[in-house]
Amino acid sequence: MKWWNIKAAALAVMLLVQCNALMAQDSLKIAVEDYRSGWSKLIPKYGKLQYAGSMGFLSVGAGYDYGVHRQWESEVFLGFIPKFSTRRNKVTMTAKQNYIPWKIDLNEKFMIEPLTTGMYLTIIFDEDFWISEPDKYPDSYYAFSTRIRVNAFIGQRITYKLPPEKHDFCKSVSLYYEVSTNDVYVLSAFNNSYLTPRDYLVLSAGVRMQFL
Repeated sequence: MKWWNIKAAALAVMLLVQCNALMAQDSLKIAVEDYRSGWSKLIPKYGKLQYAGSMGFLSVGAGYDYGVHRQWESEVFLGFIPKFSTRRNKVTMTAKQNYIPWKIDLNEKFMIEPLTTGMYLTIIFDEDFWISEPDKYPDSYYAFSTRIRVNAFIGQRITYKLPPEKHDFCKSVSLYYEVSTNDVYVLSAFNNSYLTPRDYLVLSAGVRMQFL
């Protein structure tokens, strides 16, 4: 009887060890999945390529859409300004916040967003542009920083939804345009009655690719 008791006890211990091992593996698997899920949230949900818009000649960016109807978007761009009348090429960085109140499905393939609006902050990286006024200028000679511009825009989009079998890389492609202005242009428009909308409004266009 004692021998069978020892074997039963040993078997119980082995089963307990195996159960603990399986539970540990499950816990590790859950932890790894949670870790991957957390990092996946950092992956941008879409990319953009934009022409003009006081962000550079060409700008490339990525962003996140969120909200109940994905009506909010946060984006970051890097832009390129070729040397036209300046000594060298310049690089810009833009942080942009968008709001899209309506999305209208035209059919299974096409959707329009009749109004997009928002604001963005653009910084020019070049030693000829500054945030604080240099000492060589009298106090308050310039009312604004030449390096940072605050912009506001309105625009529209049309979106083509790709078939589900092609969703491996991209879910949809959108073409859009925006009309924008910035803090300096607005001040100039108020102070100079001879300016026309062409002088203080900027037209830009771009393409947006939805990944997730």
